[in-house]
Amino acid sequence: MPTTSFATLRWFSRVVLLGILANLALAVPTLLAPEALMAVSGMPAATPLLWPRFAALLLILLSAFYVPAAIDPVRYRLVAWLAVAARLVGVIFFVGFQPAVYHPLGYFDFLFFVPESLLLLASSRAASGGREALA
Repeated sequence: MPTTSFATLRWFSRVVLLGILANLALAVPTLLAPEALMAVSGMPAATPLLWPRFAALLLILLSAFYVPAAIDPVRYRLVAWLAVAARLVGVIFFVGFQPAVYHPLGYFDFLFFVPESLLLLASSRAASGGREALA
């Protein structure tokens, strides 16, 4: 595998790990104290609190599924692409289909979608270029 591909994959892994930590920083407080976090963030109150807590739990579980892509994006290439796709779906859901008060959640996903997609695409191109050179 070319050096460029290795470097981009290393940065992809770092961005995915940072995204996992950011997800957990958002999800754990929401799971434990949803009213306080929603008040601080300016989000409207939710009733019953089961729903924001459940969303937080799902975000924690989703983040767990990102781990293989962060550890070895070559071996788990499909998982890496699914992690990128999940970020895009978050952007579309929150920015495209929710009221403006929820758009920051989509921007949060966009912040990770852009570098993850660019790095994974660059590493894929570098890897395919290396294979073509060997043929």
